[in-house]
Amino acid sequence: MEIPGLGKCRFDEDQGCYISKPISLAVLSGKKCAVLVEGYDEEPPVEDFHEAIANFLGSPNTVLTSAEPHIFRYYLDVKESIEPEDDFPSIGSPSEIWKFVQLGEEALVIRRAEGDNGIYVSLECNCDWEPEHGLQIVFKNGAVVNKIGPYDGHLTNSDAYADSTLESVVYR
Repeated sequence: MEIPGLGKCRFDEDQGCYISKPISLAVLSGKKCAVLVEGYDEEPPVEDFHEAIANFLGSPNTVLTSAEPHIFRYYLDVKESIEPEDDFPSIGSPSEIWKFVQLGEEALVIRRAEGDNGIYVSLECNCDWEPEHGLQIVFKNGAVVNKIGPYDGHLTNSDAYADSTLESVVYR
């Protein structure tokens, strides 16, 4: 299947989605990622997917770095909720956070089942302060970070907490 922006993608029966070859992404400082597209055949209009993919592929790294304060708050919340061990990272400011994050190798493009039915891009990452739950970074319409936190599979905090007042909350 040819998907605009991604080129020829193969369908993976096990994952139930189309998968691109790894693509260098400016938003991730040039890191290569495979882009997985779920629901492309089932959820018209496909132009919504095309727009979100184009936005994500064209987003500068500043889109991601604008989320630093939210990721840093996540780190601080984890630090406060546990008794840190000797190897727990010491992070002094939001800009230092990336030294302790391993960006994911797959970006999932998917339509939100609830709320706006928009297209979102979810990136599952590892982070040194929360090895069990990691870090999820979600981009609304592929253009702006709208959710940060442990990986829970939800695309918004309003979906994660079943609370519509959290629709515009990036981190809770």
